[in-house]
Amino acid sequence: MTTQKPASLAKKSQNQSTGEFGESVVAEFLLARNARILDRNWRIKEGEIDLVALLPNGSIAFVEVKTRRSYAYGHPLEAISYDKALRLQRLALAWLATHNCLGRDYQIDCVAVLIENDGKHTIEYRANVL
Repeated sequence: MTTQKPASLAKKSQNQSTGEFGESVVAEFLLARNARILDRNWRIKEGEIDLVALLPNGSIAFVEVKTRRSYAYGHPLEAISYDKALRLQRLALAWLATHNCLGRDYQIDCVAVLIENDGKHTIEYRANVL
């Protein structure tokens, strides 16, 4: 007897794997530019930071990654609402405080990853947007 996952669970796991793929692609993108990944999926009660990277110039980048398989629901970065932007700022400050880095230069970057039907992907990296 085989059991199938309910459609909502199957969709969630596909969305999770899509998101994980996007985060891995962006981590590789940053590493290729001589950044060092300090944290992945750092989570506290208020939310999660996808990636935290130490950039070659010494500043810390808090990176929000939005990955999509199509533009059916709009551009991936359109998913970052005003409330989400404020939450990202609070999370960045919480990470800095938790890691004794208050006073360090930092920036919040947003990245759109689009996975095309043939498996190829594009990255749109917007640095220092918040």
